[in-house]
Amino acid sequence: MSQHILVTGGAGYIGSHTCKALAAQGFIPVVYDNLVHGHESFVKWGPFVAGELSDAGRLAELIETYKPCAAIHFAAFTDVGESVRDPIKYYNNNLFGTFSFLQTLLDGGIKRIVFSSTAAVYGVPNQIPIPESHTAEPINPYGMSKRMIEKMLADFHHAYSLKSICLRYFNASGADPDGEIGEDHTPETHLIPLILDVAMNRRSHINIFGSDYPTPDGTCVRDYIHVTDLAAAHVLAIDYLLSGGDSSIFNLGNGQGFSVKEVIETVKAITGLPIQTELVDRRAGDPPVLVADARRAMELLGWRPAYSDINAIVSHAWAWHQKRFGG
Repeated sequence: MSQHILVTGGAGYIGSHTCKALAAQGFIPVVYDNLVHGHESFVKWGPFVAGELSDAGRLAELIETYKPCAAIHFAAFTDVGESVRDPIKYYNNNLFGTFSFLQTLLDGGIKRIVFSSTAAVYGVPNQIPIPESHTAEPINPYGMSKRMIEKMLADFHHAYSLKSICLRYFNASGADPDGEIGEDHTPETHLIPLILDVAMNRRSHINIFGSDYPTPDGTCVRDYIHVTDLAAAHVLAIDYLLSGGDSSIFNLGNGQGFSVKEVIETVKAITGLPIQTELVDRRAGDPPVLVADARRAMELLGWRPAYSDINAIVSHAWAWHQKRFGG
C-alpha cells in the first residue's frame, strides 16, 4: 500500500515538482495549500486540501483521513525585498504558521519532516563554495524566518523526537522537462523567467543590479539548480528519514556559479531573441557570489543533479514559458 506524504505548499513551484517526483517513486502526495501563490492546476498527483497552516482543525482532519507517514513543508513567503518592507507578514506566516503546523504534526503523531530552507540563512558568506558548517547570519527577515525554523526543528528533535531534514537550496530554476508544470509567480522575482519575459515582449527590459562586483564580469554570480533536481533531493530526504536517518541539514546546489550577464547571454543563445538590459544600482544585501558546497547531500543522500548545465536549465524554462504564455 502506498504511503501518503503531506506536502504543504504543494501547489507552488518547487512543491508541485516534488509531488511529481514523489508519485514517480510510489508515494501519494497530499497537498495542503492556501493558493495565495500556488496553482490548483499544478496539483496532479494526489489529493488537494485547501487551508492555512494555522488551521489546526483542518490539518488534523487531513492527518486523520490520510495518515501521512511524513511531511514536506514548503509553505512560506519567499520574496526577500518584501520581507524587508513587511517583516510582520513574514514572521507571522513563515515562523508562527510553521510553529502551529509543527504542533499539529506532533499531535497527529507525525515525527518526520523535510523542511524547505534556503541559502539566505548564510547572509553574506566569507567562504565560497559555502559548506553547511558556515555561520548562519541572515541579513533579511525572510532568511531569518527560515533560520529560526531550523533552530525550532533542532529543539523539537531533542524534546519531542521530531526528525527533520533541512534543505538549504540556492537559486531554484528551470521547469519540468516534460512540460507539465513550471515557474509561474505573481509577481515574478526570479532572474531566468524575468529574462524570458523580455524575450517574449512581456516586459521591455531586464535590470542588471550593479556591474562593479568583484566577479569576472562585474555582475553577481549565483548557483542555479534545476527544480527537478531539487524535487529529487526531497524524495531522497524522505527515504532517508523513513529508513531511520537522523536529523540533518544539507545544501542543494550545483557547486558552480553563473553571472547575471552569463545567464542573459545563455537566454539569447537558447531563444535566438534580443534581450534589452538596463544597468541600475546594486540592491542592498546582494552578496557578490553565492555557490553551494553540496557534497554532504551527495554523500549521505546519494543525490546527483541531473541538469547541472545552465543551457538545460534555460531550455526547460523556455519551453515552459512558451507553453504557459504563448509564443
